[in-house]
Amino acid sequence: MDLIIRPYRQDDLSEMTDIWNDVVNDGMAFPQIEPLTLEDAKTFFAGQYSAVAEEDGKVVGLYILHPNNIGRAGHIANASYAVSKDCRGHHVGYALVSDCLHQAKKQGYRILQFNAVVQSNVHAYDLYTRLGFTDLGVIPGGFLDKKGVYEDIHVMYRSLLDLD
Repeated sequence: MDLIIRPYRQDDLSEMTDIWNDVVNDGMAFPQIEPLTLEDAKTFFAGQYSAVAEEDGKVVGLYILHPNNIGRAGHIANASYAVSKDCRGHHVGYALVSDCLHQAKKQGYRILQFNAVVQSNVHAYDLYTRLGFTDLGVIPGGFLDKKGVYEDIHVMYRSLLDLD
């Protein structure tokens, strides 16, 4: 089984929406509260660079990449990742983040920044650290999880200048 990371296609939207909405409904990583409808997903994924992880013809993960800001800070990108529940722990996230780093550099970004890595999302935090991200610090109580608990969030970044 080979994992392929590629730009999304329209026929991926249903699987992408299901994976995205699983993370939203978990309420422990994404700031969104409402799941995407398929119609909303068309606009959402088309409005930014979106890629999928495909294994044996099935979408098992995805990422979105977009500017973190505009103008004089427009060289900083932001991204989000979602992996199918069945494939978590199988290094799909590593493949997605690695591809995203290179895609961000290819698009002319100099930095990839995460504004809100939730404290309890230890697998994501460890992955980002392994891939060279720097933790700039913690915003206490910056994320309201699904259980109604305010969790700390980490702001992290990685320079893209040293990538091949």
